[in-house]
Amino acid sequence: MTQLATFTLADHLFGVEVSRVQEVLRYQPSTKVYLAPEAIGGLMNLRGQVVTSVDLRRRLSLQPRTQDAEPMNVVVRVDGEVVSLLVDQIGDVVDVADDVFETPPSTLSAAERELITGAYKLQDRLLLALDIDKAVDVG
Repeated sequence: MTQLATFTLADHLFGVEVSRVQEVLRYQPSTKVYLAPEAIGGLMNLRGQVVTSVDLRRRLSLQPRTQDAEPMNVVVRVDGEVVSLLVDQIGDVVDVADDVFETPPSTLSAAERELITGAYKLQDRLLLALDIDKAVDVG
């Protein structure tokens, strides 16, 4: 059994291991970093700590969010560093059985398939397991 913190991007449901999540936050303003890769959403101040934000919509080559839609932040730990993932909406923590885990569906785009370790078949939808390490590697 695996516990995943879930969030949505476009019409997709994603999950990351709960143990990697530090916290989830409403939108926090960030400062744009010029000449940074397109997937970098900016730098934000998290209680005095400068944290890089990765816009997962851009990282997964999804349509940009509308101007009036504010993203939410899933703050995760990667190699001892804190990184914020910009997502559309925060979901629940779910328990998933390992026996419903499958390889990434062929219907995903190449960009999505590169960052997805697999999918869990839930009762009413598919939960895509995000590889956080690859997702934040935008260099």
